[in-house]
Amino acid sequence: MHDRPRIALLGIMQGLYDAMLPGIAELQAGYAAEVAAALESVADVRVAAPIKEREDAERAMREIAGEQLDGLLVVNLTYGPAMRVARLLAETALPICLANIQPVPAVTTEWDMADLTYNQGIHGAQDTANAMVRAGRPFHVVTDDWRADSFRDAIRRWAHAAAAVTRWRSLKVAVFGYAMNAMGDIRVDEHTLLRMLGPQIDALAPGALHRAATAASDDDVRALIADEDARFEIDTRLSPQEREDHARMQLGLERLLTDGGYGAYSTHFDAIGEDGRFARLPLAAASSLMAAGYGYGAEGDAVTAALFSAATQLLGETQFTEMYAMDFTRDAILMSHMGEGNWRLARDDRPVRLIKRPLGIGGLGDPPTFLFQYRPGPATLATLAPLGGDRFRLVVSEGEVLDTEELPALEMPYGFFRPDSGVRTCMDAWLRLGGPHHQVLNQGRQTEAWRVFCDLAGLELAVA
Repeated sequence: MHDRPRIALLGIMQGLYDAMLPGIAELQAGYAAEVAAALESVADVRVAAPIKEREDAERAMREIAGEQLDGLLVVNLTYGPAMRVARLLAETALPICLANIQPVPAVTTEWDMADLTYNQGIHGAQDTANAMVRAGRPFHVVTDDWRADSFRDAIRRWAHAAAAVTRWRSLKVAVFGYAMNAMGDIRVDEHTLLRMLGPQIDALAPGALHRAATAASDDDVRALIADEDARFEIDTRLSPQEREDHARMQLGLERLLTDGGYGAYSTHFDAIGEDGRFARLPLAAASSLMAAGYGYGAEGDAVTAALFSAATQLLGETQFTEMYAMDFTRDAILMSHMGEGNWRLARDDRPVRLIKRPLGIGGLGDPPTFLFQYRPGPATLATLAPLGGDRFRLVVSEGEVLDTEELPALEMPYGFFRPDSGVRTCMDAWLRLGGPHHQVLNQGRQTEAWRVFCDLAGLELAVA
């Protein structure tokens, strides 16, 4: 996950109570400030002045629009009529969380009409939520005691999801060459993806990669190779030329991504192989660029590359993978890909190796490839399925990466994923739901984090 999310707290009330309870606006503004202070450990919170009239809301939203924020936390400081904020909440691009909270957690025998007024945010929340539902506006809801750890945890999940969605909307994905012919589940209408979710797909010529790789300085090449020597176990069969080719491909890719403002990319082996100017495929480069935080999808799969970027922002270190084969004895699925894998998610007790790896795919020379096993422990698979029209579905499966013996003949990153639902149930559901064959994998059971992300992004969520 990147920097601490930056959010605005928009507190809603109304002027009706000013004459009845002089000083109520200042009192509830103090309450809003206390809520913001309680959230200091999970987000950078900017508190707007209390909203009473539509003009107040419009002024606050103009000020908020001038700041680079990740989300909008809406709190009814008292009951506040939704019509004063309905249009603004429907129009803002910021992901919204409606915090259904009140100043004190319990009704006591000492309460009078003033206490009821201070603590009557619940029906303002209902009015506000109704307005957003009518507008078809996605939003998230948290109902809790604002002083509780559970409230902070819930807002933390929302704030990180809001940051992931906000940054996803400006993501640029580079596809070098073209997508693999006849591979249908990676196809997407680029206009719809941009309009509905935000990521932009650009096609880049393989020639640009060749020029960038050639332009990489000898000093940078030597520095990258030295860093690999210090970090990994290096196959002695790798020649200096193979190491240099790989290093130049990695440096060239990173330069193009950085200069073009791309947060994710995809290369297809045929597009690289058929170009005629490359000696080998950039498999090790893909692994190290994943480790550097760039989104990745193989074979021209811009959709999974975009999802990888969102997963990295939302959940941290992310693995690109696919389901290779089922193992009914283990009740698990062998996860791997042609040679790409984020080595930051390798198991800690065995070295990551950079190997000389014969590979006929692409028709080029042996590509240096990182070899490791996935780190054991709880994990979540996720994939993004374009369903046609404006519909997209996120399919997730929680489970565990197993602690298994090595497979000596398998020369690519791999691991066994055991779904909590079992292989049979998981795969039946996955196929019925249209889950594509490329996935991202994150440590931990992360369905709830993905659920919040989907709430804010306007995605369907399905669990396999």
